Amino acid sequence: MRDIDAIAVLQDPVRRRLYEYVVAQGREVGRNEAAEAVGVARTLAAHHLDRLTEAGLLESGSRRLSGRSGPGAGRPAKVYTRAPGERSVSLPARDYRTVAELLAEAAEHAGLDAGLYAAARRRGEALRGVAESCGGLEEAMELLAERGYEPHLEGAPGTEGVGGAVGSVGGVVRMRNCPFHAVSERFPPLVCGMNLALLEGLIGVDGPVRARMDARPGECCVVIEPSKDDEH
Repeated sequence: MRDIDAIAVLQDPVRRRLYEYVVAQGREVGRNEAAEAVGVARTLAAHHLDRLTEAGLLESGSRRLSGRSGPGAGRPAKVYTRAPGERSVSLPARDYRTVAELLAEAAEHAGLDAGLYAAARRRGEALRGVAESCGGLEEAMELLAERGYEPHLEGAPGTEGVGGAVGSVGGVVRMRNCPFHAVSERFPPLVCGMNLALLEGLIGVDGPVRARMDARPGECCVVIEPSKDDEH
């Protein structure tokens, strides 16, 4: 019931926009910034941000946004980030996570890695459809966003986000969310390898972009980058 209550909090359109904005930044966000981003008054933004925190969807803290310390640095401001917990609702109750963990455990013990990766690659290809490969970083970001990976571009100034003018072949697409996080925590080599194979199938292996393993704390273990043959 707590998950249902938490998700119900997002029914309010302003509250949902604030939540989506904070999540998309991947860092602490202050009340003034959030209010300006969604076009509401600071007091209204503060009310909704605190409501999201009470529901367990955000975490709050405080720090000096000026970056200075000592006398004259100003009072610490309240800041918000996404809470680490997961929320899901199934009516009637279902427990797919336990099934996934049991299957992963059995696959790991039986040494079925290669078979799992082949199946994941086929699934990625099926999700991609008739295209031979992904057309570039911008298209890759759109595909990843549809699958819940929360992609963002690093290394190409002014091109953050989905649907922006990626333009340059420079940059690496990283992902703030791993859709398989709960299971990957218990079986990291198996699930991360499966994820890589799935994304190789999704974007292709012979096109202008490629997937490779590059794990970083708090993010997906795979990154998307220009193929070596397409960099020059």
